[in-house]
Amino acid sequence: MSMVDSFEKIPVRIFNNLKEGSVFIAHEIAGIIRQKQAEGKNCVLGLATGSSPKTVYAELVRLHREEGLSFKNVITFNLDEYYPITNDALQSYNRYMKEQLFNHVDINPANCHIPNGEWPKENIKKHCAEYDAMIEAAGGIDAQILGIGNNGHIGFNEPGSSRFSRTRLITLENSTRIANSFEFANISQVPRLAVTMGIDTIMKAKKIYLMAWGPMKAPVIQKAVEDEVTEQIPASLLQQHNDAVFVVDEMAAADLTRFRSPWLTGDIEWTPQMVKKAVVNMALKSGKPVLGLTNSDYNDNGLGDLLVEKGDAYEINLQVFYMLRDSITGWPGGKPNAVIPAHPERSTPYPKTCIIFSPHPDDDIISMGGTFMRLHDQGHDVHVAYQTSGNIAVTDEFVTRFIDFAVGFEEISGIDSSKSRDILAKAQQFLATKKPSESDTPEIRSIKGLIRRGEAKATCRYVGIKDENIHFQNLPFYETGKIEKNPMGEEDVVITMELLRKVKPQQIFCAGDLADPHGTHKVCLDVVFESMRRLKAAGDEWVKDCWVWLYKGAWQEWNIEEIEMAIPMSPDQVMKKRFGIFIHQSQKDMVPFQGSDSREFWQRAEDRNANTARLYAQLGLTQYAAMEAFVRWHY
Repeated sequence: MSMVDSFEKIPVRIFNNLKEGSVFIAHEIAGIIRQKQAEGKNCVLGLATGSSPKTVYAELVRLHREEGLSFKNVITFNLDEYYPITNDALQSYNRYMKEQLFNHVDINPANCHIPNGEWPKENIKKHCAEYDAMIEAAGGIDAQILGIGNNGHIGFNEPGSSRFSRTRLITLENSTRIANSFEFANISQVPRLAVTMGIDTIMKAKKIYLMAWGPMKAPVIQKAVEDEVTEQIPASLLQQHNDAVFVVDEMAAADLTRFRSPWLTGDIEWTPQMVKKAVVNMALKSGKPVLGLTNSDYNDNGLGDLLVEKGDAYEINLQVFYMLRDSITGWPGGKPNAVIPAHPERSTPYPKTCIIFSPHPDDDIISMGGTFMRLHDQGHDVHVAYQTSGNIAVTDEFVTRFIDFAVGFEEISGIDSSKSRDILAKAQQFLATKKPSESDTPEIRSIKGLIRRGEAKATCRYVGIKDENIHFQNLPFYETGKIEKNPMGEEDVVITMELLRKVKPQQIFCAGDLADPHGTHKVCLDVVFESMRRLKAAGDEWVKDCWVWLYKGAWQEWNIEEIEMAIPMSPDQVMKKRFGIFIHQSQKDMVPFQGSDSREFWQRAEDRNANTARLYAQLGLTQYAAMEAFVRWHY
């Protein structure tokens, strides 16, 4: 028996990324469908919605088109639906299932069952009972696909839902509404109710696959898999199922004991990075500085083997303290005319040509504004590449405000403003009748993009960046006019490769923040990674001397043990960064689609940077007002 099994109470399959995990689930489902076909029976599937299963459905569609997987014998029952909501609303799960799966395979539409957000409220109980009856009449669910909410919900069974609950109307927790608000223009438009299969309905499925992708799901996966069964974490009830498996990527598995504290689950190789992780986590847990840890602390925290292999606590403490100390530098581009072997960056060449990739037009100043300004002030040739227009995150009010300004400017300048007035009138007419689920016209999207472009230019000028060093890529994957974006495409990579070959940087900064709920950061990062891999394979000489540093965005920070370069900031520098963020007026206060964090972006950035500085100080290093953190990517 593996020591992992003493912690994990549900089988967990861990894959490198969501694509590999999704392909695994899709092929499992395909195998069940084909087995039922061979037996001449129907296959009954329970289906989930949201962002998690999209790649599963994409692979099932591919299997249908390219490998002949038929869905003629498949009957489906969806987990849930918002209530009330029209079936054709952009956010409805009825529409989602048609777009993601049903319209692309040979399934009989009469075999597709989804709770109806249009059911009359007085008949909800009747319809819910009929839904359960239809599942039983079909022979029960052969395979159920589940996602998991950050609060542990499965379907829309919120914490506290009974183990014996059936399909019903339920009130959504505010945390769930906030987490799902990225699908809507703002939180007020997220329905407060939903129809969901009950936990008892789900538990009757013969096979259950629960999927989770990304770092935001790591805490709840750990609780559901390793902690006790409780209705307060509905997913933990799956510990009682005879055939349930969690399928996760490495980021969603990060808080499991086998990754968080691998020394507790068996023999490990004590690399310097592993030693750093163990000691830092022990110091933070015990509330002691690194140099204050004792042999007893090591033994009490399951690190006796580390003492046996590495010696006395004092020596190990010094090793980790020096690693932390050497990650701190005020010279993000390397300190010129200095030989510092342990410095995070090279001293030469100086000055460096640097390029900051900013997924949205404000990620540069929000995520690494202090470093951004310091690179310029220390004489480096800094370029900024704004990867997307960011137009989806501009309120409608800003459109009419800016067009109104253009009309007024033309009038006081004696310029014919008839064309601008016509644009304003059309925009006002469209916005006055715009439905909550309706996408903007291409013209309005262009205006919103122009607003954000102007703010980005103003920020660069505030820092001191030359206009010719400002690059607006407008990557095509983003320009859907909807919250949901396209996958990375060939044109995105070509555009990025052309810019990199033009600039030939020695230093690249890009967003490694995969917690962005809208997925834009992940696609932008993949575009940069793919571009660098191709350029390296093509033999571009400058690539050999180019280092890539990853920053986190507005959503979270690197774990302290992961940080390889920490840039300290003084109180004055923190304030200067804040003023730079304020330039992005369209993103001040409450903006559309900002996710589950109600703080403004400048507040998130300051809190995150201040917390990083506090953690360094808690570990026994110098106390700074704030710190920006980076991890190097090796390609």
